[in-house]
Amino acid sequence: MRAMILAAGKGERLRPLTDHTPKPLLQVGQHRLIEYLIHNLAAAGIDDIIINYAHLGEQFEPILGDGARYGVNITYSPEATGGLETAGGIINALPLLGKQPFLVVNGDIWTDYPFEKLSQLSLAADTLAHLVLVNNPPHHPHGDFSLDDSIMQNGGKNCFTYSGIGIYHPDFFADQPISRLPLRPLLNEAMTKQQVYGEIYSGKWFDIGTVERLDDLVKQLQ
Repeated sequence: MRAMILAAGKGERLRPLTDHTPKPLLQVGQHRLIEYLIHNLAAAGIDDIIINYAHLGEQFEPILGDGARYGVNITYSPEATGGLETAGGIINALPLLGKQPFLVVNGDIWTDYPFEKLSQLSLAADTLAHLVLVNNPPHHPHGDFSLDDSIMQNGGKNCFTYSGIGIYHPDFFADQPISRLPLRPLLNEAMTKQQVYGEIYSGKWFDIGTVERLDDLVKQLQ
């Protein structure tokens, strides 16, 4: 299975740190934030990784290289300044991702989620995506989606937060042109057709969206 790490965001709420460094390349303890994801993917046997970039994108390739020192192969999917949003970035990278379901993970999270679980997952014939949800963090108390017998629903009671981790079938993005496009509208449409499934993960997960949350993660890792 191939994996894509979404790393094109500007990280506005992490300024001034992100004025000179892309958020996924920020140093967090012993490694850069994105390196924790690369190490975890490699440990799960996922060694073909695509990384998109836009904001300060020229820094990624010199720092991460071709992935050899992590035991993986890294291919880059550059985007113009401003980026293409989540869905747009994936659509732009589809030629690199192949025709089989692939893993997508946000480049601004830290987690101990066992990626090998997703690498072994087979999507059912009518399923276009499988998302990992987490308990709602304090900064996102109302969550995003709910589950009804593993079927994802937009809203509803007992909503959980989308972790930024999921498996997507290329058909999920069928007939979509390369454009600046967020992922949420496509997910909402697929959910109305019961084509999105999911699970809840209760392990460690941090969304590094602010300086305060970055500091919290550094303390946790210490």
